[in-house]
Order: sequence, then structure tokens, then C-alpha cells
Amino acid sequence: MQTTSWYTSKWAIICYHVFAWVVTLFLPHLMRTVLESEEDRPRNERMIHPDKLPHYHNDSAVRFPGPPPRRADRTEPKFFTQAAMAMNLSWIGIFYLNAFALIPALVYRRKVLQYILVQVLLFVSVALLVSLYFYWRMKGIAFRFPMPLLFNIFPFFFVQAGSIAYRFIADKIEADRQKKETENESLRTELSFLRSQISPHFIFNVLNNMVSLARKKSDLLEPSLIRLSGLMRYMLYESDETRVSLGKEMEYLQHYIDLQMLRFGNDVQLDADLREPDAEYSIEPMLLIPFVENAFKHSTGSMYKPQIAIKLRTEKGLLHLHVSNSFLSAAGNNADLETSGIGLTNVRRRLNLLYAHKHELLITESDNVYLVTLQIRLV
Repeated sequence: MQTTSWYTSKWAIICYHVFAWVVTLFLPHLMRTVLESEEDRPRNERMIHPDKLPHYHNDSAVRFPGPPPRRADRTEPKFFTQAAMAMNLSWIGIFYLNAFALIPALVYRRKVLQYILVQVLLFVSVALLVSLYFYWRMKGIAFRFPMPLLFNIFPFFFVQAGSIAYRFIADKIEADRQKKETENESLRTELSFLRSQISPHFIFNVLNNMVSLARKKSDLLEPSLIRLSGLMRYMLYESDETRVSLGKEMEYLQHYIDLQMLRFGNDVQLDADLREPDAEYSIEPMLLIPFVENAFKHSTGSMYKPQIAIKLRTEKGLLHLHVSNSFLSAAGNNADLETSGIGLTNVRRRLNLLYAHKHELLITESDNVYLVTLQIRLV
């Protein structure tokens, strides 16, 4: 049940866009500032050799390296900055137009020919606007239209390629996010269903105990009902949580064990050792109770003084649970013990959903002893 990371959130992506375009827009201004500062410094103190500084012809709409201009001509760096920023603004517009309008409207609808025609029109329009801009700002200079086409073809393809890559990657991330949300919702639904199975199954077994005490007219019926109310309170208020503290889950187990011992008393040889955890941990509610419940269910009533051992400890984030119980194989009590009832099948599925690759569950049967060993990595 993972949530969206901050660096993939909506606002983080917006910040990435703003940062990238701010750098793109002001990079030409920074370049102009560096060039002007270099020209103003003495020749022997310049970081860039004067002969390597870019100079431009004044006889064409597009500037190419040539003889150094006169020192009095200070309009060229400023003009270069304005032209570059204007071009960058147009690239930004084309980037988002392609990513958010053209690709969804044409490419995703398999209108490839129309998409190519629109791209050609965009490129010619940009080149024409650039030519008119240069011609307007540099009056009296020869106007040569083919040069802006060559000058802008590589930036145009670079911007469009970046726009296409951005759109496809963004759509892939969104599709993966939606798929993950669907899977998480399915998991939540399944977990809710599994929990809803555990509660009636558990109550059914406990009520059988109450019926047995009532038939015996035992004085233990009242304290048993008090214990049962505590268990019901936990199931009502805690079991709907995604996680509960391990301490509460252990307290719940202890109440259930006490309730069973009120019923069976000395008829069961019980060795229960639930150690306090070494730190604060959280766990899926009602995850451990099926193992304990299963031990009482399959050992009592089939043999004299069955032995049940329940040991639970947590060390360095690793939970260890050992539950063993004796049974009589002649009574058929061992038949399909591992899959009997709802409890163990249910808990196996919950472990696979919530602690995939973080748990080990081993269930063995030997010499009329049924042993469950469970390890869960809680952190």
C-alpha cells in the first residue's frame, strides 16, 4: 500500500518544469554577461582568449563567425540575448503544444500523417517568424530565407524529440500509478474480506466454549464472558486498523489463552511464553490468533491432557512464533490439519499479501505433534 513519493508528486513535477525553463531562458543572458565582462577586462587578464571569442558578420540575417566587430558596436550581445530568449519561448510553447495537444489528439488516435503535416507546418512557421524578426531588427541587411531553416532544424527536432519522450514517459508513469492503485484497491478489498472471515470463525469457536460451560453450569461462565467481551472489544475497535501495535496483538492472544484455560483448566498441559517485544512494532491485526486457535481446536477433546506450547518473542525486528500441540492420529484429528477450516488458509493468504518475501511459515507433523513455526520481518 505505497503512497506517492514527494519527488513524483504533482507539485514536484511542476517545480522541475519551472527550473528547467528558467535555466533555459536565462542561459543566453548569462552567456552575454560573461562575454561582455571578458571584453571589458584587459587582454592579459581575460579567462577566454580574445581570438576565441565569437564575432559575427553584419551582412546576413543569421550570424556566423567572422572578423571581430568594432568596439563601438555594443548592440550585438543584447540583440543576441533577446533573440535567444524569444526563440526559447517559442520552443517552450511548441514543447507543450506537442506534448499535451498534438500527441493525444493525433498520435494516440493513429493519425500519423496528420501529425507529420502539423509538424512540418510548425517548423516552417517558426522559421518564417525567425526570419521576419531578424529582418525587422536588422534593417538594411540582406534577407536570406533558407538560412533560418537550417539554423532552426536541429533545435526543432531536439525540442520535439524531448516533448515526445516526456509525453510517453509521463503516460507510462501514470499508467503504472493507476495499475498500482488498482492492485492496492484489490488488495484492500481482499484483506477486508479475509478479516471479515476471521471474526465469525473465531466467534463461532469461542461461543462453543461458552455453550460447554453453560451446560456444566460452571461458575467460570461469568469470568469467561468478561474475557469474551474484552476480545470482542478488540475485534470491534482494533481489527479494522491497517496496523496495530504488537503489544496489543500479544495482549489479545493472552486473553484468548486465558479464556481457553478457564474452560479446560488442568485438562490441558499448557506452556505459554509471550515475551514483551524489545521495541515498538506494528503488525496486521488478528494475524497470529488462527495458529493459537488451531492448536486448541485440534488437541482438546481427542486425548487425555494434550500438550500445547506457545512461544512468541521479537528480536531486532524479527518476530518468532512457535506453536505446537499433540493430537491422536487414531482419532483422525490429524487429517488435513494444515488446511482444515478457514483459519490457516486465510492467514496464509494474508501473509503472502502483506509480508511477501518478509516471512517464513513452516508447518510440520511428526510423532503426533503438530508444529507451526512463523518468522516475520516487521521492519
